[in-house]
Amino acid sequence: MKTEIIPAAEIERALHILQSGGIVAFPTDTVYGLGALAFNSHAIESIYTAKDRPIEKAIPILIGDLSDLDKVADDIPNMALRFASRFWPGPLTCIVPKKQTLPVAVSATQTVAIRIPDHPDARALLRATGPLAVTSANISGQSNPSTSMEVYEQLNGRIPIILDGGKTKGGIPSTLVDCTGETPVIIREGPITLSELLAALSQ
Repeated sequence: MKTEIIPAAEIERALHILQSGGIVAFPTDTVYGLGALAFNSHAIESIYTAKDRPIEKAIPILIGDLSDLDKVADDIPNMALRFASRFWPGPLTCIVPKKQTLPVAVSATQTVAIRIPDHPDARALLRATGPLAVTSANISGQSNPSTSMEVYEQLNGRIPIILDGGKTKGGIPSTLVDCTGETPVIIREGPITLSELLAALSQ
């Protein structure tokens, strides 16, 4: 497979590949991500193959707007809605009950992790495609890429295209919070702290 780097503005080409069951790398507000349509099980399995990713690891969902949340989640806790209205788009990933029509390849459990990235190219793509299953565009265990060339160096020959949106911020991953219980539980620490989450709930 030949891997091409193309401008991030060429969304139509990326959309065609995704709708044909392919996978695409693109910039987000943290690092470059590798995405597939969230309801295409075969395409999501291609992410695991391209990354040499352990199959038991769930893949988060990225959405372009809050209105897309109910496409991938059911019985959304009020806590998650409060967090979404306060911190999205941004570096907060919420674990919520998943829509049962989501493939097992996304998550083998009853929950799914969802976020809206704070990046114009990512959101433009997501608004065109709908929800995407997205994880970092690297070989599992290797460094997270913050440029299209860093993606190319790791995934050349494994994916069809990389949307080049310049250098991303990189840095630490989003805060991952479980919103399915009575109180928020941070699963992975990130830019947004527990005290900020609790403050959002008390407002």
